[in-house]
Amino acid sequence: MEDIYPDQLKQRLENQEKLNMVDVREEWENEENNIGGINIPLGSLPHRLDELEHLKDQELIVFCRTGNRSGNAKKYLETQGFSKVRNLMEGIVGYMEL
Repeated sequence: MEDIYPDQLKQRLENQEKLNMVDVREEWENEENNIGGINIPLGSLPHRLDELEHLKDQELIVFCRTGNRSGNAKKYLETQGFSKVRNLMEGIVGYMEL
């Protein structure tokens, strides 16, 4: 599925859309800048897949600091059968610059 850009995500959050988001940063990073979603650090993702199982066929937005870790998370989730994963390009850094 096509990735999402910070301005698109910001607009959807402002419109109060119900979004399924996963922050793959470490807990301390999430505490610094939290825009919502569940926090599952990238290294923990394989062990916590059951928490996301119910979202396999729904849009799932993954994000991190710059988009690199979440890009890897997207690839991994797709190999696990998640069909609608979108990576937040530019990550939180890009989002916070808006």
